[in-house]
Amino acid sequence: MQHRKQLDLARIAGVAWMMGAMGLCVGSSLGATPQEALNAAYPALDALYIDLHQNPELSLKEEKTAKKMAEGLRAAGYEVTEGVGGLGVVGVLKNGHGPTVLLRTDMDALPVLEQTDLPFASKAMSVNQVGDTVPVMHACGHDAHMAAWLGAAQVLAQSKELWRGTLVFVAQPAEEIVRGAIAMVKDGLYTRFPKPDYVLGIHVANTMPAGQIGVVAGPASAASDSVDITFFGRGGHGAMPNRTVDPLVIAARAVGAMQTIVSREVDPFDDAVVTVGTFHAGNKRNIIPDEAKIQLTVRSYKPEVQKKMLESIARIAKGEAIAGGAPKEPLVTIVESESSEVVVNDPALAGRLLVVLKRGLGEEGARASEPHMTSEDFGIFASRAGVPGIQFQVGAVDPKVFAEAKAAGRAMMLPGPHNSRFAPDRERTIKSGAMAFTLSVLEILAVPGVE
Repeated sequence: MQHRKQLDLARIAGVAWMMGAMGLCVGSSLGATPQEALNAAYPALDALYIDLHQNPELSLKEEKTAKKMAEGLRAAGYEVTEGVGGLGVVGVLKNGHGPTVLLRTDMDALPVLEQTDLPFASKAMSVNQVGDTVPVMHACGHDAHMAAWLGAAQVLAQSKELWRGTLVFVAQPAEEIVRGAIAMVKDGLYTRFPKPDYVLGIHVANTMPAGQIGVVAGPASAASDSVDITFFGRGGHGAMPNRTVDPLVIAARAVGAMQTIVSREVDPFDDAVVTVGTFHAGNKRNIIPDEAKIQLTVRSYKPEVQKKMLESIARIAKGEAIAGGAPKEPLVTIVESESSEVVVNDPALAGRLLVVLKRGLGEEGARASEPHMTSEDFGIFASRAGVPGIQFQVGAVDPKVFAEAKAAGRAMMLPGPHNSRFAPDRERTIKSGAMAFTLSVLEILAVPGVE
């Protein structure tokens, strides 16, 4: 109990410093609980969030966002290096002998036209990788991730009496196109900077009320492969299909057959997804084209399942081409630059930190949670280092709205990541995310000998 009181006092001091550094009144907060102190500090984090939300940047274009993250870390006393793996930012804070913990946030936004009706809704436009001008929105909650991450960085920097070891704060670019993590690792993340013993991350979720943290033990998000397939035919007049080989028909049959991969070829106890997301062919209704193209996303939690599905996709594509009399085999391409691996939360670490979060956030503030079939590249940080990692789910829906939707059986329909109407309940979301980071670090790097 004495140790917990010391933790609370130290956290209050850390948050009070952050408030002072941001120009906030701290005089009345020193006798407050940690939550009250964080409430007083919140306006500065909220202002950062709004700024990030109004000024989103696409993958590989996060120049201004990266500068803001670097400036925030420097102000908190971290040794900062910019331009790691492109636009990545690394902040290091050493505090005596102990383990090293890496805490990651992502920075990029999505090519989505915001439709939230928020007073600070993004109106940003940008040129994407293929030269098109597109709207840009933080539709995946990376703005909330950054605000929570930077808040934790500042609090921990001023709570050094509480922990011993090294903090490595990583702001990663290009998560949405799953290129940023591997680029940072290849650019010497684990040779130029302290190699972590633990890796922590967060991601907002619309499957829980804001203020609640979800902890998954084991696979947390899926491996993903992007597959492009071009079917070849022999074009001609739509009035004389008998003189052609129609690639649309071949492709359509393949799309239908591919839906049986999960239902008939994958073990029912293994989660898997095969989704055909695009189908492109032709440009006029009475012309049968020479080619038809489809694009797929393929997801699972096991390498052997992923391999089997990719093989089945290629087999079906080739089989339907033969059955349709195609002049040549289809071109099946796995887009390596868009592949991501499974995010696996270390079960022992998950169990340990769930106890800590329940103690720090309240019994309802954290819960064991379920994995998602969404994918990202966070897992690379732990797998390449060969260390335990965990990515927390951070509830982002107004609790009242969530409760009403759940009671009406509509909880699954609430706007979430990648939706143009996704608007996190930002105060609860940012605070709980910051506390998930902070409480976890204080547990992992606790000062030896303090009872």
